[in-house]
Amino acid sequence: MIQRVAMLSVHTCPLATLGGKETGGMNVYVRDLSRELSRRGIDVDIYTRSQNPEIPRITRLAERARVIHLKAGPEKPYNKNDVYNHLAEFVAGVQAQTAADGLDYDIIYSHYWLSGLVARALREAWHIPFVQMFHTLAEMKNRVALTPAEQEPALRHQNEQAIMGFADRLVAATINEQNEMVDFFGVPPEKISVAPPGVDLARFSPLDQGRARAYLGMPPEHRMILFVGRIQPLKGIDTLVKALALVKAQHPTLTKDVCLCLIGGDPHPDSELEQAELERLRQLEAELDLGDLITLLGAKEQDTLVYYYAAAEMVVMPSHYESFGMVALEAMACGTPVIASDVGGLSFNIEDGFNGYLVPGRNPQALADKIALLLRNKVLRDQLAEQAGEWVQRYSWANIADELLDIFAKTLGHYPG
Repeated sequence: MIQRVAMLSVHTCPLATLGGKETGGMNVYVRDLSRELSRRGIDVDIYTRSQNPEIPRITRLAERARVIHLKAGPEKPYNKNDVYNHLAEFVAGVQAQTAADGLDYDIIYSHYWLSGLVARALREAWHIPFVQMFHTLAEMKNRVALTPAEQEPALRHQNEQAIMGFADRLVAATINEQNEMVDFFGVPPEKISVAPPGVDLARFSPLDQGRARAYLGMPPEHRMILFVGRIQPLKGIDTLVKALALVKAQHPTLTKDVCLCLIGGDPHPDSELEQAELERLRQLEAELDLGDLITLLGAKEQDTLVYYYAAAEMVVMPSHYESFGMVALEAMACGTPVIASDVGGLSFNIEDGFNGYLVPGRNPQALADKIALLLRNKVLRDQLAEQAGEWVQRYSWANIADELLDIFAKTLGHYPG
């Protein structure tokens, strides 16, 4: 029986504000899964890199879940790939903490490639197995990158390959991701368990659209198209902007009171890639003469994000690659239909025509057609929203935790130690 889990999220803290350059679905996953395990009486310690010496070193996340901040290089934000050079310090910090607490863990659950390298060192010291989830893969991101700046470094790719070899078990978010590991890395399929992320159905649930709009201060006649995610080329926001321009040209009356709101990132980011993407989007907006149709709202806390989902006519995810796409689950749980690129995990999250629509990636016209369809047809929007709300129940964290605990138990059962 699993009683205590060491959760590794080395490069990013699950308590960080979402939407920044290093925060997203993985942060939500680690945080909400740990809370669910705590509710079941399982102790969870989440080890992450300290990025601010003023933040308490140990923070209580739930009754039985702690977030433990450890030094790994400078205690400030810096390029996540440079964390690789400070992993030995991080490992030493974990071992010092467990020695001080007098703790033993049953299993290690590591997230992202940097955590996988730490997990290997801890496994050797503790003689317990580790389960690895990557959340995204460098190989898949590089296949859709259009510029060298978007490419993931060879160091990451090489280490992901190595971790797939020495981890005791791998967790893939979808069958599609499992197939990628098998096809591109030669991983035996029996070494990979498929278990999707979940969604907090207590937090993300339907709200009256009028009430949500009033809370946000939206004029009642305005209609919002919503994007939620990092401001990066990989997210395909330029395709969405081009699609909106097509809707405006082909159906001018539909866009009279429409606004496109972008949630994520920072209006003044320190990431060169994010800054370049913001500049590119502003230039594209000007070239397409979209006026003030687009509003950049920056990052939002999840409790506020619920109101944006509920107020929106639709959520659009025009990504070039998504290993899963938790935003889609959150939107559907709030009763909002989703239009998304037919890529990665989005292909599995969305049943075309039932809880939203799938469109070919990088195809502004196909996306414009679906946006126009939903803008003009409230009955269809409501039907998709209702069906989405029913469909997403399968992804409750209670269900996902059951699946993961079963994976952990089987991993322990086969571990030679």
